Amino acid sequence: MRSLFARILLWFLVTTALAVAGILLITALSLSAQPSRQRPYSRLVPFLLNEARHAYETGGKERLAVFLQRLESSFQAEGILTDREGRDLLTGEDRTDLIREARQRRSLPFFRRRRAVIGRVSEDGRYGFFFLIPRGRVPLWVLLPQHLWVLGALVLLSYTLARHLTRPLRQIEKAVERFGQGDFSARIGSQRKDELGRLAQTFDQMAERIQTLLASERRLLTDISHELRSPLTRLGVAVELARTGENRAAALDRIQQEADRLNALVGELLQVTRAEADPSTLRREPLRLDELLRQVASDAEIEAQAARSSLRLEVEQALGMHGDVELLRRALDNIVRNAIRHSPAGQAVEIGLERRAESAVVRVRDYGPGVPEEALPRIFDPFYRVETDRNRSTGGVGLGLAIARRAVNLHRGALRAQNARPGLAVEVELPLK
Repeated sequence: MRSLFARILLWFLVTTALAVAGILLITALSLSAQPSRQRPYSRLVPFLLNEARHAYETGGKERLAVFLQRLESSFQAEGILTDREGRDLLTGEDRTDLIREARQRRSLPFFRRRRAVIGRVSEDGRYGFFFLIPRGRVPLWVLLPQHLWVLGALVLLSYTLARHLTRPLRQIEKAVERFGQGDFSARIGSQRKDELGRLAQTFDQMAERIQTLLASERRLLTDISHELRSPLTRLGVAVELARTGENRAAALDRIQQEADRLNALVGELLQVTRAEADPSTLRREPLRLDELLRQVASDAEIEAQAARSSLRLEVEQALGMHGDVELLRRALDNIVRNAIRHSPAGQAVEIGLERRAESAVVRVRDYGPGVPEEALPRIFDPFYRVETDRNRSTGGVGLGLAIARRAVNLHRGALRAQNARPGLAVEVELPLK
């Protein structure tokens, strides 16, 4: 049986059948048990014994015959009243066989091939009463027609529960099959709150992540091909000029320049690859964020002077946290150098550090042209550049902010950008705990 639905349904049906069989067995055994208030069925035969005795003692055989006849028509079972020697008080027949039969299997009277015999002796020992239930009538004593409705309801509930349990599995199977065939938009969309619902939601999250990664990979390949094509083309032109032109020194300088750009591109691609590595490999160690920011500002000072700009660092207090020092240094360095790259000559780039609740906030602002509002959400994407002609007058290949965002995300932080009018302000929020 390969179907999980059939297995679950069969399991419920077998469990229901065993439960019903157990109830019937206990009910049957209670008929032959000692009378007690906890077992009402067990008081039936002693009650009939007293009634038959009363009929015999007050009206003789005639009244006893009427009682037994009424008893048989009501219960579809034969009743026999005997004296202490086992003689039938109505017919005079010797019924000691009933005494032996009742004593042999008193505890299991309903499990006989011919009939069920339930016997009781009066407290004074003068009378014995035997209740003979035909084999075909035994189930009707413990199973009423209304019980069939209950059994039907149990079967229906078992079927419904089995479908309820296996339906999300079928949905997951179909979604996985579509996903495996290349439909990366396949989702389950389950609203269940149980374990199967959480499994479906986990699959949707995984599918969303894979779809995002594949889309990013396609975009990355497109961007890389564009980024590599331009310097390689210029390299080819410069090589031809070096071979045939008169100004070989200028051609070699151009070759060196394009080679440096290719080297920078490869270096930043390696940084993105490392930043996208397994987050569990992230090295966390105590660090002083204020000292790290001072080091970054000191390293970028030369580039700021070359761009005829300057850096203005404002640190309110010493702030410590746990994180990967090298990864955070690269992130902050990329943000600061990006601000320097777009800062007008004679304007300072402002770098600030402050504490907000349980987070440290690094704010870097330049006084350049800013970014169009529609482009703000995309400036942290790999290879994205605001310049429509993708010129290289400002340097860089569009990976610095993408590296910074990944590094901040790995530290459970947030990276935001907004136009400061004039200029662009980038905020890095990092949890201190």
